[in-house]
Amino acid sequence: MSGILTAFTKTAQTLRAQLREAIVDHEAFAIPLRRCELSRCRATCCHDGAVLSPEEADRVRVLLEKHPTAFPDSARDQPVVERDNVLKTATRHALDHECADDFPSHFTRTRCVFLDHEHKCTLQLLSSSQGKHPWHYKPISCWMHPILLRPASSARDRPVLTLRRPDQDQAKFASCTHCGRPDPDGQPARDVLASELAALSKLAEREFTAELHAPSVEPGAP
Repeated sequence: MSGILTAFTKTAQTLRAQLREAIVDHEAFAIPLRRCELSRCRATCCHDGAVLSPEEADRVRVLLEKHPTAFPDSARDQPVVERDNVLKTATRHALDHECADDFPSHFTRTRCVFLDHEHKCTLQLLSSSQGKHPWHYKPISCWMHPILLRPASSARDRPVLTLRRPDQDQAKFASCTHCGRPDPDGQPARDVLASELAALSKLAEREFTAELHAPSVEPGAP
């Protein structure tokens, strides 16, 4: 399949099928966001670990076996956990200096075991060290954040590519992270998230950035 930049090909195939049918939420991608700054946010979005597909979980375990020194000790001990029937990268307790100054009070003070002392993803660092795309080994839910692909439902028969608005974020997660919360001094999400949209475009063989810069057209309109 063309356009695959990730090691998780089965997961990507499932995502690709949904992306090709998805409606693009123009209004959501006009929300002003601020570009990611690890020195400021200290990977707040990684505090609870990353959601994994079974394929991603298996591949991560293999990477730990093949490249043990590429990852923190805490990752080598237990890289993947299952919580409420959901596979995720494991987490550990976060020290005070590892949390952002404005770390949300309702977030658990933990962090993904794959983060290094500079708050960088060691799965991404391994990808780059091997000359691959930086997101090659990075779980898809990680590099997509804060972009959300809302599945089709009884109310809408097509998936929707969107962002969590604060008033619609029941989990109080995505819209509370530095890269997902609206910022009046920021720029439109479609510009700030250009790299993520480019990757999704390649995966789906669509031009999401071009679509988001074009006038919105409601499905079924003439």
